[in-house]
Amino acid sequence: MRKIKWLLSIITICILTFTLMSCGKQSSIETVRVGEVTRSIFYAPQYVAISKGFFEKEGLNVELKTTWGGDKTMTSLLSDGIDVALVGSETSIYVAAQGSDDPIINFAQLTQTDGTFLVAREKVDNFSWDQLKGKTFLGQRKGGMPQMVGEYVLKEHNIDPKNDLTLIQNIDFANVSSAFASGTGDYVQLFEPTASIFEKEGKGYIVASFGEESGKVPYTTFMSKNSFLKENPETAEKFTRAIYNAQQWVDTHSAKEVAEAIAPYFDDTSIDTIETVVERYKTQDSFATNPVLDKEEWENLQRIMDEAGELPKRIDHKTLVNTKIATDVMEQ
Repeated sequence: MRKIKWLLSIITICILTFTLMSCGKQSSIETVRVGEVTRSIFYAPQYVAISKGFFEKEGLNVELKTTWGGDKTMTSLLSDGIDVALVGSETSIYVAAQGSDDPIINFAQLTQTDGTFLVAREKVDNFSWDQLKGKTFLGQRKGGMPQMVGEYVLKEHNIDPKNDLTLIQNIDFANVSSAFASGTGDYVQLFEPTASIFEKEGKGYIVASFGEESGKVPYTTFMSKNSFLKENPETAEKFTRAIYNAQQWVDTHSAKEVAEAIAPYFDDTSIDTIETVVERYKTQDSFATNPVLDKEEWENLQRIMDEAGELPKRIDHKTLVNTKIATDVMEQ
């Protein structure tokens, strides 16, 4: 009887120990709420970081939701609906210009070029930008990076967006592609995979890349409130390390391998189309190979904003960009 009680005591201790260990293991997993401005193959490294377990390796559970638009994404971040936003860096400048006590800090760059393409309704042989003159151009939302880059590129090709063509900018971001498909506009500025899908379906034809035309710019960046980064430095470092590892993975693997890794995030897109889009973005160096947002890119961003008449005031790189997290991760 005494031996049975002794065995039961040992078993009870083992069960309690296992339970405590399991609880401890569960508590070590930290949840980070991320809001992405849209769902796009353009953000391939982010999905790779999830699918390949780079976040999990860092002890992070990323809750990803699509917030559909820069204004909605920033509102969600400011109201603490998310911890991290993946959105254009221009939004942090808009917030800072309004005098925020808790500025939005860019800490990890994901893409380094514009991700949109110029799509023509009719097939065009020997395309030149001056063919847009006198035509109707269906652009993106005023004040957003796609629209500002679009106008910047037009001006670089001696096209006045206000006078040389009919510019439509009053259609919501999510409805631009359907508006073009229904007959609005001669040309449209589209993200992938929509541009490639339209081409395959004969609804439009890709004739130029805004990313190739505009140069390096911090088009999409992970950002958080300054208070969040100060209160959670280890979390920010782990998050950035996972992104960096994913960026390196994307850079060193084929478009087909990347497409297979991110396919679960694009159920309505064929694997062939995903591969085509990834290859296109890789070819024009759209995916940043490290998370550092450097000063030159920041200045190019503000130059584009200024040219579009959307720069509220010029803000120094070090004021809204934290490069220490990214550089520390890369040096480890």
